[in-house]
Amino acid sequence: MPKDLFSVERNFDHGSSRAVGVLVANLGTPEAPTAKALRPYLRQFLGDPRVIEFSRPLWWLILNGPILTFRPKKSAELYANIWTDQGSPLKVYSDRVTEGLEQRLRAQLGTPVHCVLGMSYGEPSMKTALAELQVKGCDRILLLPLFPHYSATNTGAAFDAMMRELMTWRRVPELRTIHQFHDFPGYIEALANTVREHWDEHGEPDLLITSYHGIPKRYFLNGDPYHCQCHKTTRLLRERLGVDEKKVLVTFQSLFGKEEWLKPYTEEVLEALPGAGVKRVDIMCPGFSVDCLETIDEIDREYREVFEHAGGETYRYIPCLNDRDDHIDAITELALSQLQGWVESADDYDAQAVRDQEAQSLRLAEARKACPVHGDAGFSED
Repeated sequence: MPKDLFSVERNFDHGSSRAVGVLVANLGTPEAPTAKALRPYLRQFLGDPRVIEFSRPLWWLILNGPILTFRPKKSAELYANIWTDQGSPLKVYSDRVTEGLEQRLRAQLGTPVHCVLGMSYGEPSMKTALAELQVKGCDRILLLPLFPHYSATNTGAAFDAMMRELMTWRRVPELRTIHQFHDFPGYIEALANTVREHWDEHGEPDLLITSYHGIPKRYFLNGDPYHCQCHKTTRLLRERLGVDEKKVLVTFQSLFGKEEWLKPYTEEVLEALPGAGVKRVDIMCPGFSVDCLETIDEIDREYREVFEHAGGETYRYIPCLNDRDDHIDAITELALSQLQGWVESADDYDAQAVRDQEAQSLRLAEARKACPVHGDAGFSED
């Protein structure tokens, strides 16, 4: 027999009710804080043309030469500083968001909705997550990336990872995707709540900095909407807090390579602020749904040192939304808005009618085989 080109679902029940799945996507994380674990993770991440838009042959030489020779050890040391007993903070919090989302959806809809976590890079991979949804019979899947702001480097990469796997499926599911939620009211309110709670406890700073992960300026000029969405989030947050625009600033972090990225750079701003008389700052990262290496180590450790070395007096990091109830509530509301018309109760689904239709289709197929001369001409599905 010829080899199957696409996935095979053994003993598939054609009369089973339609199940709905939500694929919660995040960027990814190495499996351990070691150079050995970092090497394949970085190869996959930095090898994605969505992340690094550069001449592929030349970039292959750079990536597989100096970068994968020296960077894994350095990155492993940084990951070791933030690793928890449960694993990577990004994975731990993403799991909690996914679990909380499933609980809320099931409670509000009164019917099972299956939520799983899939990563663009590392494990659990998109392939692993989609296989889990396939086993659970999900033929309707909503992709929900935990990226509030669309960029080809994050949301675009998650779409690619999902579609590469679905290209191997025989029965491709119905799909819906969430593009971004940078101005979603529940998300803005959750951000505002974190700031209010922080200020109620510690008082207001001279300046609130909203630091977003950077992208090369070239990507923005080529049509990536990320920069504009970041600024809109900060404006909506400032308006929700009711503070003057001079009290809130947008900056960009996590530069890589030598070309110009979105400005102003967070590190340069923090280095200059004390000299301008700004000695007390609060900083947050609205572009990250959950804390990770870039927020815990880069923002809360590295940039703290930069600010204090320059003469700053008070530097306070406001954590990401993580597994806060208002964050998961907002994600749930976002998912519900996209699941309308997909979730049907058991009373609305006639499994026996589907099985009868399956049996009729099989009888028709056998009849066609028995009459090869006439083919389809003598048969009707009525």
